[in-house]
Amino acid sequence: MSETAIKSKQAHKDVNGISTEVVCTEFSNYIFIVLTQYGKIGTLISVTPDSRSNDISTLTFSTRVLLGKDEPMTHVCARNLALFVSQEAGNRPVLLGLALKDSSLDAVKQMKEMIRSCQVW
Repeated sequence: MSETAIKSKQAHKDVNGISTEVVCTEFSNYIFIVLTQYGKIGTLISVTPDSRSNDISTLTFSTRVLLGKDEPMTHVCARNLALFVSQEAGNRPVLLGLALKDSSLDAVKQMKEMIRSCQVW
């Protein structure tokens, strides 16, 4: 019987006074990240590299809300938080769960560092 260990890391930090948790899990075909300030998964967004472009230097990514509120700010946050993960993970798709009280630029920068500290890819 072969065992496949799923790599997962988590971190907890106060971001601008708000308790924030991140959990990063690596699956064979995608990276799953939950970033929450409410203690739940929240809006589920798929961030995938666009295979339509043949030129690697102009690789584009599409964001799609799978579950939850589909708002422009959600796509901006998802792109900001998950793009580097996908790129560092060999352009694997990222599934991102977001439940944020504070999505200011400063907060997003801090959360990006939290995600980086939980690197499983």
